[in-house]
Amino acid sequence: MAASAPTPHPPGSPAEGRCGYYVAKKRRFCRMVAAAGRRFCGEHAGAAEEENARKRILCPLDPKHTVYEDQLAKHLKKCNSREKPKPDFFIQDINAGLKDETEIPEQLVPISSLPEEQLENLIKKLKRASEGLSSALKDRILSHPALHDALNDPKNGDSATKHLKQQASILGNIEKLKLLGPRRCFVEFGAGKGKLSHWVDIALKDAEKVHFILVEKVTTRFKVDGKHKKKDSAFERLQIDIKHLCLNKIPVLSREKLPVVGIGKHLCGEATDLALRCLVETYGASCEERNEEPSAKRIKNKTDEEMNTMAQEGSGNNVLGKWTPVAGIVIALCCHHRCDWRHYVGRDYFRARGLGAVEFHYFQRMSSWATCGMRDSSVDASGVPTGQGDQSDNSEDHDNGGHGATDGHADSLPGCLPVEEKQQLGHLCKRLIDQGRVEYLRRKGFRPALQYYTDPAVSLENVLLTALPGQPAEATA
Repeated sequence: MAASAPTPHPPGSPAEGRCGYYVAKKRRFCRMVAAAGRRFCGEHAGAAEEENARKRILCPLDPKHTVYEDQLAKHLKKCNSREKPKPDFFIQDINAGLKDETEIPEQLVPISSLPEEQLENLIKKLKRASEGLSSALKDRILSHPALHDALNDPKNGDSATKHLKQQASILGNIEKLKLLGPRRCFVEFGAGKGKLSHWVDIALKDAEKVHFILVEKVTTRFKVDGKHKKKDSAFERLQIDIKHLCLNKIPVLSREKLPVVGIGKHLCGEATDLALRCLVETYGASCEERNEEPSAKRIKNKTDEEMNTMAQEGSGNNVLGKWTPVAGIVIALCCHHRCDWRHYVGRDYFRARGLGAVEFHYFQRMSSWATCGMRDSSVDASGVPTGQGDQSDNSEDHDNGGHGATDGHADSLPGCLPVEEKQQLGHLCKRLIDQGRVEYLRRKGFRPALQYYTDPAVSLENVLLTALPGQPAEATA
């Protein structure tokens, strides 16, 4: 005997004052409020033929909601999805980098589909280009008293503790570089909830004329900006893609001429390159053109190791003794597999080693091997393992908590390298991409350095890029 058809409407009726339209997919009545004297809400009035004279259509700006057809013109003027006027600091693609599309390779096959010989050639190129570069960096795992109470809060879960440890170490490195102090502007790129700026502000206490600019391209819930109402510090949030951000056009910077400290926690992939170009070229270079003061004295007769130590620990004097448009850069790097040749600042470094867009494409995909682990079921169509390493741009949780799975199944895959070798190659790819950023900063007159700022058990993305002004371009290798 065939089963009887489900009852279209369950027993009962909608709550008083609520819409009488039954939503079949949710198996309940609509819970929206109906206007006085009407049975259905505005959304369902047309579907229920309550108002035959008026028709509801999809909004052309956002099909997720509807509007009365005869009120479309009025709705378009106030719809939240309408294109809003661009602010003065929005300049299309000002930090985008490469304009010549002919350099961009056409659709390439995923790594998993590469012939074994071609993969071997890529690995040889990687090792040859990385000669002299160590995949291991110095440890600069620090902390700061400002986070002492928060770190020792027994209510913290594992995730909160890991984020706090990273924020404490980044803050400790900012202090070690002598970048904490009054009369400056901290620009946090990829700010998310703004917690890194929050702790910087706590550490500065009552320092005068400190401004924070939080740059985030998407709307963010649970922001901490509103907690800061101190007299001498101000928080300003800009919802904009870093690609289009011109810091020179922000009123507080053009008016106060505050030196900028660029900071970021887990600035994802290409966003790091966009931020570096935003600071160094768009903002720094234009400010120096207007600055009438002589440039800082060049540092001579320093070895690469001495320069790296100076960049990690700060010079003997306060780096802000002489005004400089960009006082320093402290960015925790993340998600190299999301880098893009169009925006990458180290293209000259790659070209000098006989590498181009094709090699960069595969190296940035291979970089995920360092953090994702190897699973026989975790390779997507692009050849990048999915799961732990495939992070959302807006997520603050790029930590991956611990090491990825490294079971023996990956070794048996056709054409696969041993797990340990893949992880080493992944780290080497990340190191090579980061070295391109280091050389870019050197050419632009900075003293850059890379270091580990947290333990891998806290975050597999544990490399911090720092830079202080003062390295002459002639010293570049």
